[in-house]
Amino acid sequence: MTTHPISQNLVGLEFEPREVSWSGKDAMLYALGVGAKPAQELDFLYEGLGPKVLPTFAVIPGMRAMGNIGQAIELDIARLLHGEQAVDLHRPLPADGAFTMTSHISEVWDKGKAAVIGVTAEFADSDGVAFTTRSTLFYFGGGGFGGESGPSSKDVNPRPNREPDVSIAYTTQEEQGALYRLSGDRVALHIDPVFAVKAGYEKPFMHGLCTYGFVGRAVLHGVCDSDPDRFRSLSGRFADRVEFGDVITTNMWHTEPGVVILEAVTQDGKIILSNARATFDV
Repeated sequence: MTTHPISQNLVGLEFEPREVSWSGKDAMLYALGVGAKPAQELDFLYEGLGPKVLPTFAVIPGMRAMGNIGQAIELDIARLLHGEQAVDLHRPLPADGAFTMTSHISEVWDKGKAAVIGVTAEFADSDGVAFTTRSTLFYFGGGGFGGESGPSSKDVNPRPNREPDVSIAYTTQEEQGALYRLSGDRVALHIDPVFAVKAGYEKPFMHGLCTYGFVGRAVLHGVCDSDPDRFRSLSGRFADRVEFGDVITTNMWHTEPGVVILEAVTQDGKIILSNARATFDV
């Protein structure tokens, strides 16, 4: 595919369908990468009990769609950050999956010094669409092309002004990035100190999608009774980075049946996932 300059003319650009598949081993490795513990979550880590699949595992095949952006636009990976992520599940993810992915560029916004590029993907088999992913990338230096700035995220899923109904805290580990990258996200920023410094950071830090997985586990256990069949969707904006060893606390507010507004913070109160919302079967 020929590469194009960044512009809103890219919206709607469709990519060639791709076949994606995974095994139970991939699902178990992902669960380890986002902090699952044998004492509480053995059925996500052991084939003798399934394994069950964490709903946010959908982001792993969804990364194939993000990779398609590089076919359409020439990008410098050191200037990219993950902006937002959403998954919508129409049925539970199988331990061994095989689907056809169709994807397209769903948005391009001009933020001045940066561009926001979004891609949406659907994953279907003979029974229809099983799940959908949506990702946006924040590309520093890619703005200023004269496009629309897009909607403000400030008014999206505002958190209620009261104490959360549910709060769940998980501690990340020093090896979290090394584990998570084995699920396919091999960006050097999250493991290579030299690369991190060249990219403008003091040291490697956690993948945004790893943080997303920690939040997804909190939703699963906090409002879905640990039943992935009840988990329907999760969306949110990556507001700040997480350092290895940080404690991620996911605060949840019930706003209507089957809906919670979320905000994830670190032990020092830093907001790391904002404008977030999850839905589930009551």
